[in-house]
Amino acid sequence: MFVLYLGLVGFLAFTIGVVILGFWLRRNPSKDNAEKSSRVMHFLFFAGLVAPAVIFLVYPGLNQLDGLVGIISFPSSSILLISGVLLAFPGLYLLGTSSKLLRSKGNGANTFRLTDRIVQTNIYERTRNPMSLGYYLWALSLGLISSSKFFTFVVLLGFIPAHLFLLKYFEELELELRFGEAYKQYKQKVPFLIPKL
Repeated sequence: MFVLYLGLVGFLAFTIGVVILGFWLRRNPSKDNAEKSSRVMHFLFFAGLVAPAVIFLVYPGLNQLDGLVGIISFPSSSILLISGVLLAFPGLYLLGTSSKLLRSKGNGANTFRLTDRIVQTNIYERTRNPMSLGYYLWALSLGLISSSKFFTFVVLLGFIPAHLFLLKYFEELELELRFGEAYKQYKQKVPFLIPKL
């Protein structure tokens, strides 16, 4: 049960951090403050959302989570397994490709080494947030492959909405402060999440 409380604390710390840092950045808008708060936000994301999910994978294991909270898992079926695998491939592709592009074209990384250029090529021509979309797909695939109702619903009803809130309330402002008019123009041309074909 401890791991569930850890996940809840991480989720709350992340969500409260988004609210506080987003509010603070609106009150103190500058490129320097955007960079500082972005580093703090990345830490809260990894410590609050990613680390608990990784711990769930190892202990007690995703297929054991449902028993901990007293719910019945999805019945094992080939449909769930195939659906999970079909979500995993584009999810991992988006995660890997966006990470590579941030390093090669943005001169940064997806964590604490912030990019110094807006990446606008390849999948970043189709969606402004391919890494986030990839992470959502990958996390959902884990829930389906493991048949865990709890993990699947936590991703759908907790993680994805909280992360979308981060993107809209904090990250878009942070990027506008760091890149100015260039990001505003990019934002007008490229959709937020769902890729244009």
